[in-house]
Parts: sequence; structure tokens; C-alpha cells
Amino acid sequence: MPEGVHVHAPHELTEASDAVSGRERVFELLAVLFLSLATVCIAWSGYQAARWSGIQARHYAQASTARSLANRAATLGGQQRIQDLLNFNRWLETSTDGKQDLANLYVRRFRPEFVPAYTAWLAQDPLHNESATASPLLMKQYHVAELERADRLENKGDYHFELAKEATEHADAYIFGTVFFAAVLFFGGISMRFSWEPMRITVLTVAALFLAYGIVQLATLPTS
Repeated sequence: MPEGVHVHAPHELTEASDAVSGRERVFELLAVLFLSLATVCIAWSGYQAARWSGIQARHYAQASTARSLANRAATLGGQQRIQDLLNFNRWLETSTDGKQDLANLYVRRFRPEFVPAYTAWLAQDPLHNESATASPLLMKQYHVAELERADRLENKGDYHFELAKEATEHADAYIFGTVFFAAVLFFGGISMRFSWEPMRITVLTVAALFLAYGIVQLATLPTS
């Protein structure tokens, strides 16, 4: 045999081949693991985004309904307040003109909500007491239920609108998270195309970083 030529024994060739094959299996296992986790996370993100989108739509609908009812209640309450004012002014005119029968007619037409304020206003003796409240409509006893209902409905509408905005933000955050998992699918997929080990390690490391960041982001988001 020529000098300087090394002949590999069969067991040496087998050991080298096993070492290369073992590293290949590790890289392939990591790539498959990353791809599997990214796929599951994308499915979960899509599910949560759809759920939050449904919640968003429901709250926006409830906010719209509440505000529509608030507008109706406010309109009715404003009409009732005008009615109270007109009846009181007519009563005041007829009572000061000495038309007591007509004045009593307007008193009977007072709305039940107006009566407590009217009674409290009369108790101040407004015809002789200069410090008396100018009108029963300014008394603390005066309430218009429809106007108060309108305020409650408006607050309810604002509440549901804020919940809808939060749901929108959560849905957007879940959709944004899929960008990182899509990157994991890309880098994990192309890692198996490289035969050069340093490049393969680099690509898998990038995939691992994207995967870790995406999972951390998912962990901080609320679930529905």
C-alpha cells in the first residue's frame, strides 16, 4: 500500500456516518417541533380572534341599541318637560287673573311627576316670598323619569362601546401574533433545505426566537 494513504476501517466509517445522521435527526426534530407549535398557535390565535370579533360585534350592537333608546327617551322626556312648563304657565296666568276654575283644571292636568315639585314650590309662598324658587321646574323635587332613563341608557351605551373597543384591540393583537408564527413556519421550513450546518443552526435559532416571542405575547392576552 502506498505510503501516506490512510484506509478507514469499516467501524470508523460507520461511526462518522452515525454522527452526521444523529445531528440531522436533531435538526429535523427541532424543525418539526417548531412547525407543530407554530401551527397550533396560529390555530389558537385565529380562534381567539374570531371569538373576540364576535364579542366586539355584540357590544357594538348593544351600544347602538342603548343609544337609540336613549335618544327616544330624551325626546320624550323633553316633550314632557315642555308640557309641564306650558301647563304651569297657563295655571299661573289663570290663577293670577282670578280664573280659579280654569286654574284648577290645569292643576288636574299636571303630570304626577310634576305634582311633588309644584306642591313644594307652593309651600314656599312664592307670591309673597321673594327668595322662593322661580319655578317648580327648578325644584329638587322635580324629576322627569324619561330624562333620567336617557342618561342611564347613554351610560350603558358608552359602557358597551368601550367593551367593544377592548374586544377589537384583543382581536387585532391575536391576528398580529400570527405574523410571528408565520415567520416560524417559514424559517422552520427552509431550515431543512440547508446542508450547511452553521446556516441551519442560525435559521433554527431565528425560528426559535420568533416562536418564543409569539408564545409570550399569547400568554399575556386575555382569552374568550
